[in-house]
Amino acid sequence: MSTETRPHPPSVEQVLAAARGLVADRTSHAAILDVARAVVDAERERLTAGGEPRTAEALGEEAAVRLAALTAPRLATAINATGVIVHTNLGRAPWPAAAIEAAVAAAGGYLLLELDRDSGRRGARFRQAEDHLVVLTGAEDALVTNNNAAALALAVGLAGRGGGVVVGRGELVEIGGGVRIPEIVRRAGAKLIEVGTTNRTRAADFEPPLAEGRARLVLRVDPSNFRQEGFTEAPDPSTLADLAHRHGAIVVDDLGSGALLPTERYGLAHEPTPTERLAAGADLVTFSGDKLVGGPQAGLIVGRADLIARIRRDPLARAMRPDKVTLAAVAATLALYRAGRAETEIPVWRMIAARPEDLRARASVLARVVGDRAEVVATAATVGGGSLPGETLPSFGIALGGRSADRMLAALRRGNPSVVGRIDGGRVILDLRTVDPGLDDVLAEAIVAALGERTAGGGALRERTAGGGAVGP
Repeated sequence: MSTETRPHPPSVEQVLAAARGLVADRTSHAAILDVARAVVDAERERLTAGGEPRTAEALGEEAAVRLAALTAPRLATAINATGVIVHTNLGRAPWPAAAIEAAVAAAGGYLLLELDRDSGRRGARFRQAEDHLVVLTGAEDALVTNNNAAALALAVGLAGRGGGVVVGRGELVEIGGGVRIPEIVRRAGAKLIEVGTTNRTRAADFEPPLAEGRARLVLRVDPSNFRQEGFTEAPDPSTLADLAHRHGAIVVDDLGSGALLPTERYGLAHEPTPTERLAAGADLVTFSGDKLVGGPQAGLIVGRADLIARIRRDPLARAMRPDKVTLAAVAATLALYRAGRAETEIPVWRMIAARPEDLRARASVLARVVGDRAEVVATAATVGGGSLPGETLPSFGIALGGRSADRMLAALRRGNPSVVGRIDGGRVILDLRTVDPGLDDVLAEAIVAALGERTAGGGALRERTAGGGAVGP
């Protein structure tokens, strides 16, 4: 087609006029104009490629749709049926309802973040979360940062520019996302001093750099995302702390996960707690707020008041501090521990504490709803998120058959909501330990839709369980 006969798109003014009546009244003229121009440019390219021309009204509708999409949620919600409780790729674990409510309240209005109620003058930054941490861990003081890598970097910075930080070689770990302990130490301006061997390190290995004054800080890193077995040895925390303190050095203990409840209560291996490490002589303990604590992403530092005060004065502390929403949500999460409601109201602990018999009952009901292509199976769930490596929790779910496992998993993932499971033994496995019982009916509908069958209706699971007793914890 020659340039003389090639159709032209409607003008920007025509598309703008058509779109104006279809968008929200509060939409600015500039925003509509930008989208109208983009739609006309795209139409011009389409026509050049031989497409059929469209009217100004049709293009105005497209512009309105594009504007509406700009403010639509971009992150797709998902049902985690993988059996991995703290799933990093799925945003780790859901927040407690109390944390969500606190975050919404903080985000939606003003609050006395740094204002003294009585004097009306600027006061200390909101520190309810820190106060909770002091009570929960027995520390002298506490500080909240935006993540645990930041907490660790600030703590290591106490060694000073060029100051030595001594670490056992078996603890020079990568903590995720390519972040490695040696890099954190160097970025903090300190000098890394390695002692011991990969599999065996003793307290005596730390003595030379401490006695010679080359090390100002001892860093212990809990290998929370892997396990060493066999011919291994690690120094006793109390013995190492005593040695460091005799030479005037600071001891920083990075726990990573930082459990505030005893994990062995739920059939898991013991996870060191901040309280234990402080009692063993650590001057500072760092851990995450969004792993076993079960709240929003944050880095938590507890320990000696004088050291916390030094960290607060560090210029980098301001760059690493969380905003008001995170502070409010962390405080609300920690308050649940103090109130004795963590096991029932923090999703991470609710999932860890779920009884296998309750999970099996839910799986049985779900399998009946889905039909003969579903089978109840025993599974092994994990905590995940770099916590308790190698530890599993007995669980139950359903296995789906009848078609390619890869295609079935993809169909579930592309659904609305997206359902994320795993493949085991050539079948798709959906583990119910990581699915909130309130979502069982939604999960059933998503499975039936992914199987290509006609759905049983929005209340399918509720109807089949009516009168059948509880199906979940």
